[in-house]
Amino acid sequence: METDQVQALLAAGLPGAQVEVSGDGRHFSAFIVSADFAGKSLIQRHRQVMATVRDEINSDALHALSITAKTPDEIAGNV
Repeated sequence: METDQVQALLAAGLPGAQVEVSGDGRHFSAFIVSADFAGKSLIQRHRQVMATVRDEINSDALHALSITAKTPDEIAGNV
């Protein structure tokens, strides 16, 4: 998979989120900012993100995804 493909999958699965992805074709890192993460635990956020790429993980097209999931308030330092 290409970085832009992973970014597109995440953006489509997380409407309104800011998504930045880097990676080497099999291992990727995603930095995601979404108001939808408010009130959710870290594991709930990660599960929400992973659900958007579950098929690619299961088919091994995407081998690994490191996730940083924040709310806009966390980024602004308001938390």
